[in-house]
Amino acid sequence: VVMAATRSVMRAVRVFEFGGPEVLKLQSDVLVPVPKENQVLIKVHACGVNPVETYIRSGTYARKPALPYTPGSDVAGVIESVGEHVTAFKKGDRVFTLETLSGGYAEYAVAAANRVFPLADKLDFRQGAALGVPYFTAYRALFQKGCAKAGESVLVHGASGGVGLAACQIARACGLKVLGTAGTEEGMNVILRNGAHQAFNHRDPNYTERIKACTGPGGVDIIIEMLSNVNLDTDLQLLSCAGRVMVVGCRGRIEINPRDTMSKESSIIGVSLFLATEEERHECATAVLDGIEAGWLKPVVGLEYPLEKVAKAHEDIIHSSGARGKMVLLL
Repeated sequence: VVMAATRSVMRAVRVFEFGGPEVLKLQSDVLVPVPKENQVLIKVHACGVNPVETYIRSGTYARKPALPYTPGSDVAGVIESVGEHVTAFKKGDRVFTLETLSGGYAEYAVAAANRVFPLADKLDFRQGAALGVPYFTAYRALFQKGCAKAGESVLVHGASGGVGLAACQIARACGLKVLGTAGTEEGMNVILRNGAHQAFNHRDPNYTERIKACTGPGGVDIIIEMLSNVNLDTDLQLLSCAGRVMVVGCRGRIEINPRDTMSKESSIIGVSLFLATEEERHECATAVLDGIEAGWLKPVVGLEYPLEKVAKAHEDIIHSSGARGKMVLLL
């Protein structure tokens, strides 16, 4: 009689119903997933926490996963095993992912091999977990959708978070004049250390006047906007002729005057990494891996949480005052 091999179990966060952070349940008896063809199994060392994961969990986001599910897409870790036809990776390789199939808030995660990338030795796993969504999103917003060019100016609104710092580093390396906003002194210092030429405190009532004084009558060419439901109306006043606001984040509605776009022929452009084509993802990956090799791309890790504190992480990413880098879960 051939006995079926008993599959091992792992700790993983499961969501059985949509709702607040309390619906994130840490379970210790979840089956370790098995990679199918063109997939890899990763032993997770760190997993990034993104604002979008809180929207999905609450059930308010356009894309709803089937319940129950494990959240998380940006993991960094070591290849545990590979499925059929996978030649790019082998057991023991250090990697990071752009997304996972089984969910990243877990000790092991399965990912499609074409969403997995080698993690350079010069970066640790915490930094690896800060690469995928933030850097690919920042690159997409700046170049694939924003058509940024060397010599142009960019304002990164909410620049001290994961995507914001990625945008500052990439824009600076590519020859743009980089302005950033943050809500704390510490946040402003982090921005200035990571590519911004100037930093502004968006809690200062006159901060937009200071930005205008800095850019002169021409205005700013591109705005990377993390909180468009608060800032979009003001953003339109700050733009140059043919300027564009890249909507990366939004938590509600806002009233604007469309005439503001007519007077400068400016654009409001939505950015979604989920809609990137295979070619666009490949372009993002190439830019990111080149930046790591060149040494200017260095993810800044912010708050770190053990898997047991995942609910607190989800609370803090929305409510804490002033981000300083990418939030990660450590396993």
